[in-house]
Amino acid sequence: MNILGISAFYHDSAAALVQDGRIVAAAQEERFTRKKHDHEFPVNAVNYCLAEAGITPEQIDHVVFYDKPFLKFERLLETYLAYAPAGFRSFLMAMPLWLRQKLHLPREMDRALGKKYRKRYVFTSHHESHAASAFFPSPFEEAAVVTVDGVGEWATTTIGHGKGNKLRMLRELRFPHSLGLLYSAFTYYCGFKVNSGEYKLMGLAPYGEPKYKDIIYRHLIDVKEDGSFRMDMQYFNFCQGLTMTNDRFAALFGQPARKAEGEHSDFYMDVAASIQEVTEEIMLKLAAEAKRITGAKNLCLAGGVALNCVANGRILRESPFENVWIQPAAGDAGGALGAALFCWYQLLENERSVTGRADLQSGSFLGPEYSDAETRQQLDAKGAVYEIMPDDATLNSTVAEAIASEKVVGWFQGRMEFGPRALGHRSIIGDARSPAMQKVMNLKIKFRESFRPFAPAILQERVEEYFGMKKNEESPYMLMVADVNEDKRRYNCKPLASLKGLEKLYAERSCVPAITHVDYSARVQTVDAERNAAFYNLLKSFEGQTGSPVLINTSFNVRGEPIVCSPEDAYRCFLGTNMDLLVVGKFVMRRENQPDGGEFDNSDYLKQFALD
Repeated sequence: MNILGISAFYHDSAAALVQDGRIVAAAQEERFTRKKHDHEFPVNAVNYCLAEAGITPEQIDHVVFYDKPFLKFERLLETYLAYAPAGFRSFLMAMPLWLRQKLHLPREMDRALGKKYRKRYVFTSHHESHAASAFFPSPFEEAAVVTVDGVGEWATTTIGHGKGNKLRMLRELRFPHSLGLLYSAFTYYCGFKVNSGEYKLMGLAPYGEPKYKDIIYRHLIDVKEDGSFRMDMQYFNFCQGLTMTNDRFAALFGQPARKAEGEHSDFYMDVAASIQEVTEEIMLKLAAEAKRITGAKNLCLAGGVALNCVANGRILRESPFENVWIQPAAGDAGGALGAALFCWYQLLENERSVTGRADLQSGSFLGPEYSDAETRQQLDAKGAVYEIMPDDATLNSTVAEAIASEKVVGWFQGRMEFGPRALGHRSIIGDARSPAMQKVMNLKIKFRESFRPFAPAILQERVEEYFGMKKNEESPYMLMVADVNEDKRRYNCKPLASLKGLEKLYAERSCVPAITHVDYSARVQTVDAERNAAFYNLLKSFEGQTGSPVLINTSFNVRGEPIVCSPEDAYRCFLGTNMDLLVVGKFVMRRENQPDGGEFDNSDYLKQFALD
């Protein structure tokens, strides 16, 4: 049986295909259109999923949409009426898209499927889709499920209980009281783009002190011991306006909202630290309540707030749960997968078998891959000059040697990742031991803010040597933050406690300084041979040459661009940055060997992407 799940029209459109309970394919539309966070109907992602499954639209048994648009429209109308006439301008901007597309989803899906699918469409609720995406692929027979995001139809936070092939929703918080929207309001106030800059706010937080936490609790949000909360809406504008906060919010903190690309002053760093700590504390309360009402020993997380890896790390260490599993595509894109799985297990009542330690996400490597012939064709069409490595050992040795020489490498292997993290198939990698590498990769490769931290990829069997984690503890999806171990830290530089703001960035904090954040933390990805063989073998080769089991792993893209999908995308990104080496499968390209010696004007390439 073939079930197609779809998310569209809100944020990060995606499609996923489940075949007899097995996740065959999943991908975000942005990867094909090259429009970051593309919200249009995912025609390209749908076509990819069908091709990967080897089926036509006529062979689909069920098409499932990840939320209920009429309930969402009801919430929109009720909100505008409650605030009228204040939200009239926002209302006029929203209505054309609803009347043209969002209220006519069967027609839109018919069009995308060439009118070849003749069966009924199924609509799950938004938070059911999130919860299903977290529980059903997890390695747990039973688990509590917490989903936290901006808003679905009405729900903003839910607690559920999964057991076997069933999922029950037990608790719900409703719009406008939303932890996701609260965090987005501070994202906006600190000068970052809503729905894409929240991770920047999280990265900025360790540079500051939580000086404004009491103001947040006293004026903006009333939090109960069970994690439920209510927000004081007089400080916010997202219900009725085109901004997240208002003048009253700015007056409360005594400063206007930071302008995009403005200075990252100590004030905004302290604000970021404050809302980050509040978010962590609320998530811990929600986890404790989920444990209390379900009694489960395992926890699953989804929703956009579940991408807050600092909060996730605290839940893993401090909550009463023994095990935590987080959907790698925790945001709206993952809703497509959750919708398909909800249909297969919950609605069709198919048996669910748990295999033990391993989840059913296949490493989240669910996107397209390219044969050697396809790769050669795309590279030749671009005039790329390449070497072909004779075997994997030679390839890994060559790349490891380049990294050890402080070269930056674009690494493209196998199937593309599903979700916002590059996990070693569409990655830019570098030497974590280099004190200069964080700045080099931020400013010359990614063209982004210098304060942004990079994540370490580490051999799973050595994770406890470098980070505050258990022996062989898994974090394959880069969704947990852990501290760098004391014996790996360096204190021979000026003490961090005496440094302010971005001064902290230039202190060498550990033996792997390029991945050690200013609070001695790191967003860890563990790499094992079973789930991620090619990347594991590269790390082993690097370990053999240097003794270090750690590499920098960041997504293969520039600021404002989606992660690369095809070899052609990879080559264009390679030429548009200061990367030294590009590896696509067994094809290796060196910058100095490219036409014109790799010297070019990359302004046209960068102009394609709206820098956020």
